[in-house]
Amino acid sequence: MSCILIRNGRVIDPATRHDAVANLWIESGVIAAIGGPDRQATETIDASGKLVCPGLIDMHVHLREPGREEDETIASGCAAAIAGGVTSVACMPNTEPPLDSQSAAEFVIQQARRAGLANVFPVGCLTKGKLGQDLSEMGGLVQGGAVAFTDDGTPVTDSEVMRRAMEYARGLGKAVLSHSEDLALTRGAVMHEGAESLRLGLKGYPAAAEEIMIYREIALAEITGARLHILHVSSARGVELIRWARDKGLPVTGEASPHHLLLNDECLRGFDSNYKMSPPLREKKDSAALVQGLKDGVITVLATDHAPHSVEKKMREIDQAPNGIIGLETFLPTCVKALIEPGHLTWPQMIAMMTLHPAQILGIDRGTLKPGAPADVTIIDPDREWTIDVTKFRSKSRNCPFGGWKVKGLAEQVIVGGRVVQRVSPLV
Repeated sequence: MSCILIRNGRVIDPATRHDAVANLWIESGVIAAIGGPDRQATETIDASGKLVCPGLIDMHVHLREPGREEDETIASGCAAAIAGGVTSVACMPNTEPPLDSQSAAEFVIQQARRAGLANVFPVGCLTKGKLGQDLSEMGGLVQGGAVAFTDDGTPVTDSEVMRRAMEYARGLGKAVLSHSEDLALTRGAVMHEGAESLRLGLKGYPAAAEEIMIYREIALAEITGARLHILHVSSARGVELIRWARDKGLPVTGEASPHHLLLNDECLRGFDSNYKMSPPLREKKDSAALVQGLKDGVITVLATDHAPHSVEKKMREIDQAPNGIIGLETFLPTCVKALIEPGHLTWPQMIAMMTLHPAQILGIDRGTLKPGAPADVTIIDPDREWTIDVTKFRSKSRNCPFGGWKVKGLAEQVIVGGRVVQRVSPLV
């Protein structure tokens, strides 16, 4: 029987509110104990001066397979996740073909097992073909392993279809993840609509396009009782709408991405398509509102919206280049820069948003170091300073705006299911 001892690390488990220097024991692929009597260890890892926490979870990742393997594959995405300290990802269904059937969900899980790195939890489509018209095989998707539902990449514009999807999702015990965008207001948009888009002569994406749909989703969640999660919140009023819903006691959650915390629409002045994404980078006041929402517990999840695109696609003119940036390998240090270094959050608070809270929304048995839980563990050096070098990424794509940034915080060692899959970070 294998027994791993992680010795003398600061063990942080938000699920049990544990935060103290202790030994962590792993036996036969599960967490055995925090502290307690010594056992016969087959391997010992010295974590002195390090943080030991549940394996990070990114609940908003695009893995592109099947259909766009030139951008990313399940294997390369899993490698990128592990390099960034992420042991579990929820993959979005906007593949080609979309993940709208039981067999499609099973394919993703099988490919992840073959890769043998991170856990991959498929998110199923709300509608067939992600066309927004007829409901997908939602029951079959759950049987195939889907943990939630979304048409991320495009919204469900028909309110009646979205209402019925929420009702079915509630019956299946799954959350609906909403890409909140009024397409009539964003057609042809390149960046946030404001003074910068006017100055640059680029078509704008008004914040109202996000906010209108967030309000609709909340209204539908109220009448259906469905659990609703708002993906990639980017605007100040979007945060306030979620605050209003939560104050009413509705089961509504939201997520923020590091790029919306650290960057703003002024970054587009150089017409660099690595700063083009949907929803777009907005104004500094919106970034500040997102940070405040995280501090207040209105926004409870941090997620990357990892959206890989090949170099050739991102090299097009900015109005022709696809939306999206990658984020798995920069997830931890960018969150540290945005939230820990300025003193907005403590390490336990931030780790909860990267482990426990996404696990709760997805209903997966991860995100904790409770005895008996699967032994997914990330060991972090909180003081390690390094420079982001996109040439060292495990992702197949390089569309990252953080290249060259000097950052702090590195996921050095990673354990998945009791197996050490990373002993030294490949990023430094």
